[in-house]
Amino acid sequence: QVQLVEFGGGLVQAGGSLRLSCAASGRTFSTYNMGWFRQAPGKEREFVARISWNGATTYYTDSVKGRFTISKDNAKNTGYLQMNSLKPEDTAVYYCAAGAVFTTTPSHYRYWGQGTQVTVSS
Repeated sequence: QVQLVEFGGGLVQAGGSLRLSCAASGRTFSTYNMGWFRQAPGKEREFVARISWNGATTYYTDSVKGRFTISKDNAKNTGYLQMNSLKPEDTAVYYCAAGAVFTTTPSHYRYWGQGTQVTVSS
């Protein structure tokens, strides 16, 4: 069993930066792939980034490439999403997720955090 809690959301001006953290409980977090997803009001949850269980492989949706960086510190049971050059269209609730499958599909992730709000003002 893995429980996930996100931290680090907030209000930032366009062009600014935020770092989201995803703190995990449970010794098996290091064996799971991790993903970040976001959901804006009235929209479906969408994939943002994913990282393999050992941090060796990452993948991003096109709209965040070059601006966001996903990372995972298994020793600290924590995952991160560094977000730079933020845009108003990045405004959403951001969720971290953990699962055994390295995928962009939300339903393939077994564990989810409660989400953290990111608001980017223009």
